[in-house]
Amino acid sequence: MRSVQITGTGELIELSRRLRAAGGPRLRQNMGRRIRRAAEPLHRDLQTAIATLPISSQGGRSRGGPSPTRRPLRATIAAAIRISVRTGASPGARVWVDRSALPLDLRGMPAALNRGRVRHPVYGNRRRWAQQTAPPLWWDRTVRQHMPRMNAEVERVLDDVRRQLE
Repeated sequence: MRSVQITGTGELIELSRRLRAAGGPRLRQNMGRRIRRAAEPLHRDLQTAIATLPISSQGGRSRGGPSPTRRPLRATIAAAIRISVRTGASPGARVWVDRSALPLDLRGMPAALNRGRVRHPVYGNRRRWAQQTAPPLWWDRTVRQHMPRMNAEVERVLDDVRRQLE
């Protein structure tokens, strides 16, 4: 599972240079705000995708019950999804799972859920393991749905800023 980035295109870099040369902090702030706005629907949909992801147990019995850690897994991962926008030397937007916002024992969980299979010790007992499955590629599918819209929106922002600089 990778972060989603729209960066480094020649147009973004050239436009960033021209913004610096024009000394337009308002233009740069406006461009950053609009790029962030283009990424926010993806951010929300990724949070919704993980929050509603059905996870089922493998094996015959499933006792279930409340989590002994008192942390809801899907809500914890959803809260760790972030957006960052840069308008400086390497302009663009990035949507990613901030692993530092997750507890140590859950840092690999978003990628495992994206693969569709999670294997873990039962209540921390390393002699008993459970396997759970989820529909694979929740991250990739959601990103793929949003890429055409995001690319078109960023292109629109670039055209508007380019027009203002001319």
